Amino acid sequence: MKALPLTFGLLFSLSVFAQKHKALPHGMIYGAKPDTTTTQQATKLEAFMGIKTRISTTVKGRVLNVTKQKGGWFTIDAGNGKVIAAHFKNYDVTIPRALKGKYIIAEGVAAKQFIADDMQHLAGDTAIGKKQHSVNADAKHKLTFEVKGLMVQ
Repeated sequence: MKALPLTFGLLFSLSVFAQKHKALPHGMIYGAKPDTTTTQQATKLEAFMGIKTRISTTVKGRVLNVTKQKGGWFTIDAGNGKVIAAHFKNYDVTIPRALKGKYIIAEGVAAKQFIADDMQHLAGDTAIGKKQHSVNADAKHKLTFEVKGLMVQ
């Protein structure tokens, strides 16, 4: 009689310890398979874009953070403290949080998002009537990336 609960307890504890954290395998694909023939480093994407505001390309970089799993929202390291905000074009794609820190290849559309300059009339005045000049030259635009397909490297 006492052996039955002991046996169930032993089987349950073995099943709990048998579950291991799955690592993301090399070549795991989310969305469509990216075209890897011409890839740009994420750290050089802004220079590659030049004066263009939108460009279709394939980038290679490291995922800094998965901000939202549903819809595939994440950030990519762009070097020098800059970040590329990325999300999937197809909202049905769900990515794991384990993608953080992994190197990826992602195909999609990169775009520059411009921020209003302090000198524009919409920025407004301070209480004492002077303009605030807190926006530096690097923060006037940020890069976004709409991903069609992603592959874990």
